[in-house]
Amino acid sequence: MTTATRDKTTHTLQVPGATLTYDVWPGTSTDQPPLLLIGSPMGAGGFTTLAGHFPDRTVVTYDPRNNGERSTADDPATPITAQVQADDVHRVIEAVGGGPVDLFGSSGGAIVALDLVARYPGDVRTLVAHEPPLASMVPDREHALAANKAIHDAYMAGGFGQGMAKFMQVVMHRGPFTPEFLAAPAPDPAMFGMPTDDDGKRTDLMLGHSVRWLTSYEPDFDAIKRSPARVVIGVGAASHDELASRGGREVARRLGADATEFPGDHGGFLGGEYGQTGEPDAFAAKLREVLATA
Repeated sequence: MTTATRDKTTHTLQVPGATLTYDVWPGTSTDQPPLLLIGSPMGAGGFTTLAGHFPDRTVVTYDPRNNGERSTADDPATPITAQVQADDVHRVIEAVGGGPVDLFGSSGGAIVALDLVARYPGDVRTLVAHEPPLASMVPDREHALAANKAIHDAYMAGGFGQGMAKFMQVVMHRGPFTPEFLAAPAPDPAMFGMPTDDDGKRTDLMLGHSVRWLTSYEPDFDAIKRSPARVVIGVGAASHDELASRGGREVARRLGADATEFPGDHGGFLGGEYGQTGEPDAFAAKLREVLATA
């Protein structure tokens, strides 16, 4: 099924275990491959501003399975791992004409993209993986993984508000995780404007899946290095040693390169989406520069 909205077309795609929704923004030039912009759990709605900075490129955005209402999982309790999501992105790439494409992956989307490059080496020409929050890669791995498990545990025990309060505590933490951090009580959800009541649902993509399966993912660095894709790891110039920034720098080190700094912080490309504004003009200019570098 395809519906048109202005110059953007929206499509649905049946894949094993899910129905995906993706958007195609046609570009004015045909001499460059499509540019995919992906996140996880963030969907297409987070990339509207960034897509607008690339009118010359065909831009593709999508909603990961079980993200909101547009992409659904047949069984939301089935683990939605990096590999599952990479398979989904591979099928979206096939649906828009096949690779190689250029790809910008943010946060969990960066983790998914690393698996995509490792297992589908012909899909990507250039990958920019921005701030993958890989607790599995940092020197304090044991404590970082435990901190993310605590998010999931809080969600399963108390619902969305409790899980989000713990999530905020973890993602705002700067530097290595310690036993003292793990022993600290979770903040009150009301501090972050989160609900204190439990609605009984346990299907949230981030709290029910990403903090378990994405942060613990271990990239196949040998396969990534064998891939013909050019891989650039991005970190926010204004990030302050949070897990996503540290994870990105460690992945870059394992790939034998330095991380590339992008303007702003973890959400530097946002232009008001979800009430957050980074440095979208400067971020997009840096992304264009990186994509153009051979």
